[in-house]
Amino acid sequence: MNDTQTGAATETDYSATLFLPQTEFPMRAGLPAREPAWLARWEEMDIYGRQRAMAAGKPKFVLHDGPPYANGNIHIGHALNKTLKDLVSRSMQMLGHDSAYVPGWDCHGLPIEWKIEEQYRAKGKNKDDVPVIEFRKECRSFAEHWIDVQRAEFKRLGVLGNWDNPYLTMSFDAEAQIARELMKFAMSGQLYRGSKPVMWSVVERTALAEAEIEYQDYESDTIWVKFPILEGANQGASVLIWTTTPWTIPANRAISYSGKIAYGLYEVTEAPEGNWAATGERYVIADNLAADLFAKAKVTGFSRVSDVEAGELAAITCAHPLKGFAGGYEFPVPLLEGDHVTDDAGTGFVHTAPGHGLDDFEIWMASGRMLAERGIETAIPYTVDDGGFYTKDAPGFEGARVIDDAGKKGDANQRVITALAEAGAMAARGRVKHQYPHSWRSKKPIIYRNTPQWFVYMDRDIAGGSGAGDTLRNRALRAISETRFVPQAGQNRLRAMVETKPDWVLSRQRAWGVPITVFVHRETADVLRDEAVNARIAEAFEAEGADAWYKDGAKARFLAPEHDPEAYDQVTDILDVWFDSGSTHAFVLENQQKWPELQWPASLYLEGSDQHRGFFQSSLLESCGTRGRAPYEAVLTHGFTMDGEGRKMSKSLGNTVAPQDVIKQFGADILRLWTASVDYSEDQRLGKEIIQTTVESYRKLRNTLRWLIGNLAHYRPEEAVALADMPELERLILDRLANLDRTVREAYLGYDYKRVVASLSNFMNIDLSAFYFDIRKDALYCDPISSVRRRSSLTVLDKVFECLTAWLAPILVFTMEEAWLERFPGDDSSVHLRLFPEVPSEWRNEAVAAKWARIRQVRRVVTGALEIERREKRIGSSLEAAPRVYVSDPHLLAALEGADLAEIAITSAIAVEEGAAPEGAFTLEEVPGVAVVPALAEGTRCARSWRILPEVGSDPEFPDLSLRDAQAMRERQAAGLAA
Repeated sequence: MNDTQTGAATETDYSATLFLPQTEFPMRAGLPAREPAWLARWEEMDIYGRQRAMAAGKPKFVLHDGPPYANGNIHIGHALNKTLKDLVSRSMQMLGHDSAYVPGWDCHGLPIEWKIEEQYRAKGKNKDDVPVIEFRKECRSFAEHWIDVQRAEFKRLGVLGNWDNPYLTMSFDAEAQIARELMKFAMSGQLYRGSKPVMWSVVERTALAEAEIEYQDYESDTIWVKFPILEGANQGASVLIWTTTPWTIPANRAISYSGKIAYGLYEVTEAPEGNWAATGERYVIADNLAADLFAKAKVTGFSRVSDVEAGELAAITCAHPLKGFAGGYEFPVPLLEGDHVTDDAGTGFVHTAPGHGLDDFEIWMASGRMLAERGIETAIPYTVDDGGFYTKDAPGFEGARVIDDAGKKGDANQRVITALAEAGAMAARGRVKHQYPHSWRSKKPIIYRNTPQWFVYMDRDIAGGSGAGDTLRNRALRAISETRFVPQAGQNRLRAMVETKPDWVLSRQRAWGVPITVFVHRETADVLRDEAVNARIAEAFEAEGADAWYKDGAKARFLAPEHDPEAYDQVTDILDVWFDSGSTHAFVLENQQKWPELQWPASLYLEGSDQHRGFFQSSLLESCGTRGRAPYEAVLTHGFTMDGEGRKMSKSLGNTVAPQDVIKQFGADILRLWTASVDYSEDQRLGKEIIQTTVESYRKLRNTLRWLIGNLAHYRPEEAVALADMPELERLILDRLANLDRTVREAYLGYDYKRVVASLSNFMNIDLSAFYFDIRKDALYCDPISSVRRRSSLTVLDKVFECLTAWLAPILVFTMEEAWLERFPGDDSSVHLRLFPEVPSEWRNEAVAAKWARIRQVRRVVTGALEIERREKRIGSSLEAAPRVYVSDPHLLAALEGADLAEIAITSAIAVEEGAAPEGAFTLEEVPGVAVVPALAEGTRCARSWRILPEVGSDPEFPDLSLRDAQAMRERQAAGLAA
């Protein structure tokens, strides 16, 4: 390289004369240390209250919080959920709504009660020896502690809301309203006490709701059992059943079959001596399952004797396989047709124990009249008690246990299998691994058990409703069709659950919760319906909480003087906690006195996809039953967070990611950026590599902001340039802002945060950092004070800053506040008191955008050629180059007309020629019609801008500068600035 390119070694240092970026906005964010200060500032400023005041009179947007459970530190699922809610609330506020957020907590129920019982056991105390009100007081204190812990953790995530006045399901006013909602069901005739099989946790001694069940791998005993035919066709043969719950055989009362399945009569022609399925025995089984069955029964030869038609099956009555055992199984066993029967596995017949299965119960109840006409006793036995022990209704087995207190198999299965084998009723046995329901709290298997419970009818016309067909199920299905779901698939999922839902079970046999506040007449078993009694109960709960129900003399207090307390029983069951959370719309959204920022119905409910069977559904049913419609306009669901390999997070696997750890190491804004970047509608992944990728994305965004802020230190609003006077490059960036404004608003309205992040990241990294900033550094640093180009760029940077800080504020709540205050400090200043800026329509310029899309194509070829020159060390920087560009594409050539390609490509000079590429020129396959021949710039390097130009040396006052830089120096001197 010659001296004419490098300039003299003794050239003047002009760095102090450049308009270099000036900012205290640090490159290293230091979020873990700095974020708490922003939180304290917002609390002192009362940002939430100021937002409410600013938004007064604007359309309300209310996201109703599905309450987390107050029994431990928050986990990554909580962090995802609460951050998404904050993104919704903040973005809707900045879109011009009065977007309020009142957080809440679920405080009652088994998990808390279980923890207190564990503490008792550790101390050798017995829960039953403790007065119920004292026990409930300990549960309340436990919940209060964890509410405070979780509140601090949620606030640390940057979640903005009415944290000083949250809702709690255990507050007295809430407990009173929950009781009122329950009593509305009683008054309308929808509440009844019935006996049905419910999912029962032996370990926890309570009924469970569907939402409290999870499925785990489990190994069950399987048996094939003979039911000898007593009446009807094929007497002397047996109907074979298959079951994975041998312990339910003492509760058997029928066999179910399907009219859609082909059955046959089969005879065993060859079997080992002493085999359970013996030679000569005949069985009625499904044709599709015969071969598999006989293989499992170790039968070596069999033949099909004849068809068995559905009409024949309907007339058959069997003997119970334990007939003659302990004198308790002498009753007939009828065959009943059921839609639930398939020939996928087993025998094509389903052993039917109406006390231990919903399908069994439904078919038994539906057949009640026919069974009674045949002289068959229809009463359902209570064969298993709440501890999993057989009762006297299981003769010969009383005291045997299905599941023990540790959730292990008891002796019931083996006792039954042994009795069946001794009775000659077994055909085969085995084991099967399958998905079996477990309690999501104790993680122990559950059973279906017939117990007296309180239910709400799903299919009975509602008293005071619109007439025939106005049932809770129909109301709920109609409400689902009228609700917006994001994603749309959530609608079908909730509809399917409601379509098949049995009557709603409300009762739990525990102590910590809102009691089922009804009285039952001892003689008639009727529920008392009296508004005066209901009012006294609610009034007492408002003043004393639900503990009032358990105080001495409560029955007389509520019933007298209108009713004789001795004539009524006071219900002691409590409400399922899902009824509590399902009632939150009533005591939160409708309570404008306590929360004037809210309204009913909510604009949105937002929870994990498991809440289709939980909060979404219980809220829907409660509101439809009492108000005739859903309590929400829209429902948004998110998936679950897996580890980096897509596995479920588990303490035992050691693959959990604690939000507290992420915040401590990287800051809450990193978690928020990850939340906004993922497709939350599906299960997402989070691990060390993903966190590091998010950190890198954040770093790029922060560096772009830092450069932007640093250059804006030289911006003076009075020097702003009007749109019409701006160069095309600035108008291009404003056009991009206008397009982004539409994209960002649509994405926020559609809850599509990953689109917001992707659009803004691409803009900041590609359009700004790698393109616009790269080009305009020279003008911003070196142009004269009076330069329209420089002032135009500063004007555009101001608009870019205004837009970006607002658009990113709902996501990077701490970083955008820091950036905003760097430019606009003040006690009352905050980015979170802004709205998204109104972008002028005149910024849109499709012609400029189309032209510059072509210019950028040419630029790609030039920069590609220069990259090779740098790599081969033929140049050190692009300013040492002056390439020749050959353009044969007429559209690209037209776009370059009037454009300073040297400025755009950041070279000292460029020659553009029309025509085909000479041999050996650099080209890009994806940009046909453009070729570049590299060349070195001619002239002397400007000591200020480092551009190599022939004109350097022609200004007598500044012989080491280009003419532009010489003029800049004169203007600086005239302005009294450093020379």
